[in-house]
Amino acid sequence: MSETTESAAASPVSGRILAVDALRGFDMFWIAGGKPLLFGWTVAAGVSLPAWLSFHLEHVPWEGFSAWDLIMPLFLFISGVSLPFSLGRRLTTGQEYRAVYRRILRRIILLWILGMVAQGHLLEVAGMVIKGHPDIYRLHFYSNTLQAIAAGYGVTAVVLLHARRDWQLFILSMLLVVYWAVLTFVPVPGHPAGLLEPRCNIALWVDERLLGPFRDGTEYTWILSSLGFAASVLLGAQAGHILRSQASWGMKLAALAGCGLVCLGLGWLWGQRFPIIKHLWTSSMVLWAAGWSFLLLAIFFALTDMLGIRRPFLIFTVIGMNAIVAYMGAPFLGDGVDYLIDTFTSASPMQVWLGDVASFCILWLVLWGMYRKRWFVRL
Repeated sequence: MSETTESAAASPVSGRILAVDALRGFDMFWIAGGKPLLFGWTVAAGVSLPAWLSFHLEHVPWEGFSAWDLIMPLFLFISGVSLPFSLGRRLTTGQEYRAVYRRILRRIILLWILGMVAQGHLLEVAGMVIKGHPDIYRLHFYSNTLQAIAAGYGVTAVVLLHARRDWQLFILSMLLVVYWAVLTFVPVPGHPAGLLEPRCNIALWVDERLLGPFRDGTEYTWILSSLGFAASVLLGAQAGHILRSQASWGMKLAALAGCGLVCLGLGWLWGQRFPIIKHLWTSSMVLWAAGWSFLLLAIFFALTDMLGIRRPFLIFTVIGMNAIVAYMGAPFLGDGVDYLIDTFTSASPMQVWLGDVASFCILWLVLWGMYRKRWFVRL
């Protein structure tokens, strides 16, 4: 945990691009309980959501994309936006590459462990070991968004440290093309090449062979998909380069919006032949999601940093400044509240909604206290 210096009350951390924190918080808001709050409000008000909105509040089963599918790609994208700032500061202060790489490795390890805690049953297995009845196959080694960020962050950090902008774009392109080529031309043993079915694709086959009993059992893929994870984070880093540049704010806004439209166009075109499938993190999905991420960042940048509209975004900024606390804390807090509801009440829809509201409010108030104290958890 690190403590920042004093600054204006409207922005506890000086010199930051507020849009990045607000957008990160907006993304985390939905992870930390935004959807239950929205659905609970409709139950309380006795109204139903329109079909188009209901569609965008759920994951698509396989091929296609909804707004809810953007949450994880946006999280990876935003992690990349911050990299040109953090790595640039370390190199301009004269840190040796060895020290920088130590910090990179430390962050990868911490993210990986937290990912195993959040979704890999690490604490459960550790408890079983202490009790003398371990079931190590309950452990999922690679199954969480934080681990996807760790993989993408590691590749992107190395690329940013040693490659010029033009080479960064070349490497980004190669990550997307190589992953497309593997999924398209490498056959699953016993099947023809190019199969992209939920239970039959080369990425899933690799996970099953390398992770074995430590795989999470879902249709999501991880090892080969790390090429796509790296591309998502590297695309975010390009947005970070734009925000860190000496260009005028108007030019930065135009560049972010332009990149977003280009990515959407490329993702849509590629998706006609190489489907947009989030479970596989296909290259077309990477571009499509990055397009929306660029546009959202442009909107948040225009409103918060250019126009100075900050108060309405405070609910998101508070979450975004301590996103890792929100990510790790929300499930545990939600489970605790659910346990109390199940134990002491009949768990009606209204009581469940009130429990969701209570758990979110408690989490937000904790984050607000940390925000006011200028306590920000950094990995």
